[in-house]
Amino acid sequence: MENIELYSLIFLLFILAIKILHQPIRTRYKNLPPSPPALPIIGNLHLLKEPFHRTFFDLSQKFGPIFSLRLASRVAIVITSPSLAEECFTKDNDIILANRPYFWVGKYVGYDYTSIGTAPYGDHWRNLRRICKLQMFSNKRLNLSSSVRGDEVKILLQNLYHTSSHDDFVKIELKPLISKLVFNITMRMIAGKRYTCGEFNQILEATKLHKLIQELLQLGISPNIGDFFPSLQWGHFHGYKKKLVKIAREIDVILQGIVDEHRKNKDEENTLISHLLSLQESEPQYYSDEIIKGLLQVVN
Repeated sequence: MENIELYSLIFLLFILAIKILHQPIRTRYKNLPPSPPALPIIGNLHLLKEPFHRTFFDLSQKFGPIFSLRLASRVAIVITSPSLAEECFTKDNDIILANRPYFWVGKYVGYDYTSIGTAPYGDHWRNLRRICKLQMFSNKRLNLSSSVRGDEVKILLQNLYHTSSHDDFVKIELKPLISKLVFNITMRMIAGKRYTCGEFNQILEATKLHKLIQELLQLGISPNIGDFFPSLQWGHFHGYKKKLVKIAREIDVILQGIVDEHRKNKDEENTLISHLLSLQESEPQYYSDEIIKGLLQVVN
């Protein structure tokens, strides 16, 4: 008798969970584009098969150039028409669609959703965009770094020449060389140093940072059940959260070390960090170390 009551209770809880997870989607969002039939709890997650662009194309043939997908507790709108995509970024639609969902990456890597890639639309985000536009990616800043880009390309070509100057046939993998080229240009723009040569500790630190960024990119594209079920974000699914927190902490330690080094050596050349630190001196209440490190992540 007790087993029957237990099974009945579990069944009722399961039905209640389905109702809680499924019903808000239909009541919260109205006038949604057409959508394929959704399964309880997981929604349309079972339809997402690689290659994704093929999957979206097939769905667009059935439901039109704009359709919606329910990804567990989240709703996604898929647009396959260039004209509709352009309309999303014109008039008032760009502000409506400016926000992004709150994922774990934004919390642990984006300094609790304060970096430009994770912050919600508002005064803070607009100020970060202004800094990026005027201070980091302006024509003046790019012109100042033109010699850096030229030097790094020259070094790459010299290395290729020395590698291929032997009589034997040499196979060259360009992907890691291009990755190192971009990394060196970035680090020289940020810190004024070429981190693949110089002191041994700096080389180790740069190698570790480069590796951590690659691991973060791989982790960022891997599925995380907590992003689709926000109510389950307290869980550690497949070690995802543990890995993410570990990578974020190690990246933060390296970036903080670079910031502290430039804070001590104020006589260094006009680098991006030195400029951000000068802004911190004028507005310390806003330009915290977390804001500066979040801006440095944009360049990386």
